[in-house]
Amino acid sequence: MEPCRLPKAVACVSGGRRRPSLTGVVRFDQRCGGVLVSAHIQGLPRDGFFAFHIHEGGSCGENFEETGGHYNPSGSLHPDHAGDLPPLLASGGNAKMTFLTGRFRVDEIIGKTLVIHSAPDDFTSQPSGNAGEKIACGVICRGRE
Repeated sequence: MEPCRLPKAVACVSGGRRRPSLTGVVRFDQRCGGVLVSAHIQGLPRDGFFAFHIHEGGSCGENFEETGGHYNPSGSLHPDHAGDLPPLLASGGNAKMTFLTGRFRVDEIIGKTLVIHSAPDDFTSQPSGNAGEKIACGVICRGRE
């Protein structure tokens, strides 16, 4: 194992029965400087921005009702929750992005849910940025080391 490199996590995201063509994979890789997050999403319903958050729940549920609120262990206001991620930008229904964050460690988010919302996050409204309905979800699981 490389120095400062710890186990990874992954979330396989799905739009469920309502949007079966919405799929993707989000990988989380712990690094010395934070967590490297890489998202590859296909089948988004339009071009533009989509809110992208880690939620505290451990299951998506039938209509994503079991995801709970944003992952927010410090009790911060939105958009400073640990689970507030940069928005996805879709073009042709696809979104790819990679970023580094220091808001959490990989071991803190295992078992949480990753959610894509139908609208862009306004970065102001409480408690969740007026991000619209949940259109895709995946549970974050430990990946291969």
